[in-house]
Amino acid sequence: MARLYGAGLWCVFTVVLALSSGVPFVPDTYGEAYIAGQFGLSLPSAGKGLTDVEFTSVSPPGSFSDRALKSSILFGAKLGFYMPTVRWFGLETEIFNTTPHIKQQKATITIPPGATADIPGTTVTGGTATGVLAGDHFRVLTWAPVNFMFRYPKARLQPYFGIGPGVFFASVHSTDPSSPGSQSSTRLGLNTKAGVEYFITKRLGAFGEWKYNYTRFYFRENDNQFGFNGTYSMHHVVFGISYHF
Repeated sequence: MARLYGAGLWCVFTVVLALSSGVPFVPDTYGEAYIAGQFGLSLPSAGKGLTDVEFTSVSPPGSFSDRALKSSILFGAKLGFYMPTVRWFGLETEIFNTTPHIKQQKATITIPPGATADIPGTTVTGGTATGVLAGDHFRVLTWAPVNFMFRYPKARLQPYFGIGPGVFFASVHSTDPSSPGSQSSTRLGLNTKAGVEYFITKRLGAFGEWKYNYTRFYFRENDNQFGFNGTYSMHHVVFGISYHF
């Protein structure tokens, strides 16, 4: 009887061990949702700030030197879902805010022949003028409605990559007391990222990523501000905590 009982326990142990060893390979039929908070730095020094700037207060537009930007804190949140049967692919939406203010700086403006433009401190008539412009408060709120996410899901340390469209809401507020006012521009552009996430527990993760944004803003002339267009090409370094359901 003792031998039979011992053999039975051994059989049960063997079956349990076999089943438990197979558990990690059972597909998750419910998928994997997650929510995350993110913070970091916007680094215009990795690019050139607002580039390919056009001065649009005259027709045809004149040229404008690049507008240098300051580094800024970034903060935001994201929500995503990885597919149940294709665990390396997912969809994500995110939103984040940054304020890379326009620096006070020397600027050069070129006006086409026959055109006249009044800018703070000088009047330009069909030629080129160089002067110092006061800095402006610059804010960009980015909403990425859908990022297409790709990851390596088979380890605690998971590299990933994401790409999708971005909607960029920008505003410029003058700091010059002689020309107060604000301008805004909402444009569609590119949002892309690459990073790595480490699962501290089965559900709690920490991540670090690089983001890159690209769009072109159009700021219209108003009573106090000159109009200009500029290409926004921004790099961000971001960290965060995620919770997976």
